[in-house]
Formats: sequence, C-alpha cells, structure tokens
Amino acid sequence: MPGAKKNPILNRPVTPDQINQLLAALPRKEYQRLLPHLEPVELAFGAVLYEPHARIRHVYFPETCLVSLLTSVDENRVAEVGLVGFEGMVGVPVALGIATSPFLAVVQGAGRALRMKTADLNREFAASATLQRELYCFTHLLMTQVAQTAACNRFHVVTQRMARWLLMTRDRVNSSEFRITQEFLARMLGVRRVGITEAAGSLQRRKLIRYSRGTLTILDPKGLSAAACGCYQIVKDSYDHAHDHA
Repeated sequence: MPGAKKNPILNRPVTPDQINQLLAALPRKEYQRLLPHLEPVELAFGAVLYEPHARIRHVYFPETCLVSLLTSVDENRVAEVGLVGFEGMVGVPVALGIATSPFLAVVQGAGRALRMKTADLNREFAASATLQRELYCFTHLLMTQVAQTAACNRFHVVTQRMARWLLMTRDRVNSSEFRITQEFLARMLGVRRVGITEAAGSLQRRKLIRYSRGTLTILDPKGLSAAACGCYQIVKDSYDHAHDHA
C-alpha cells in the first residue's frame, strides 16, 4: 500500500486515513460481496451503540472511531473492560450466535465506521470461512483484553492503569494526541476524579504526557510504556501475533 505504515496493534499496514483491518484481511472477492451491506456512518462522541442486554441490530467496523465496552457494578458506577478500534468489530456476540450485548458500548472517540445489519452479517458469516476465522480470532483477542483489563483494574495502581489506557487508545486512534476529559477518564477506569488528577500530574512531572485544556499528548511513548503495568504489553503481544499460528 503506497504511503502505508505499520499498525501498532496488528502489525499490519494501515493507510493514514485508516481502514478497518478485519475487513482488510478478507480476500478481495469476499470483501466486494460485503460492500453492498456496509453503510458508512459518522459516530459522535458519547453515542451509545448498545445498552446492556439489548438486542444487537447492527454491528460496527470502526475506521477512525473508537468504542469503549463498559460494564456496570451498580446504578451509578461503570468501568471500561474493552476498547475496539480499527482492528476489529463492535458486536462480536453476533458471531457466537448471541443476539444481545453484555456490555454498554459507547463511542469514546468520534469518527467513521462501517455499519452492517445483523441479519446481513449472519448470512455472510455462514457463507464465508474466512470471515468466520477473522471474527473468531478477533473474539479471542477481545476476550484476552477483557480478562487482562479485569485483572489490571483489581491489582494495579491508577497511574499504571492510566498509562496502559493511554497507550491502548493511542494504538487504536493511530495518534499520540487526543481530546479527553478527566471526568471521562475517571469513568473509564472506574476511579474517582481525584485519582485521575494525581495520576496525570505524576505522568506530566515525568514528562511522559502533556495535558492541557482537554487535549492529552503522549510525549514519550517508551517512557509511558515503562510506567504502565505489564498488562499493556500482554494484550499488545496477543494482537501482534494473533495470526502467527492461524
């Protein structure tokens, strides 16, 4: 691909304007067959794609947007357990024959996605061994991410968790700068805002990030990776080597 560079998640080429990597892995003939069913949509920050236990009517293949999967512990508290960007699909229960979402799916980074009706995906999934393989592989990767995030939220301090989250977000938006509020980050990590303020201050003093007026910039990715817990590298390695033994 002219002008392409490596995708830091899947170790595949990605153009600057980003394409969905799951769809890009399909043979051209199969991708062409999906095209009439793929509707381009612009997803706004904060848009709710699924409520917990609600029926999944569409699946989404992110291109430039980022979607958080959140689980609730009570009426007032939620925590993020998964992130999906241009490496995958939002709505993986459909590939397992499940019609409802176990998570709240919220757009945390506005941008473009391709939307497909569940009925269309089910039909194409049944007809394509390659689509089955790619979706099963991504489902496995997402399960790995969810499990590691649960362990991370239980055992690691806020500064480590924040560094992990920032790196995972960077990988999926393909940028070291993004807009984020401390309130939103506190919600994603399931901690009080004061904890986010302290963690961000610590990372800024070490010149790993800069946070000003709602814009966060990663200044030192290697340093931030060192400040993160090992959970970031575990998940990243699973994505990088997902197809090594396929």
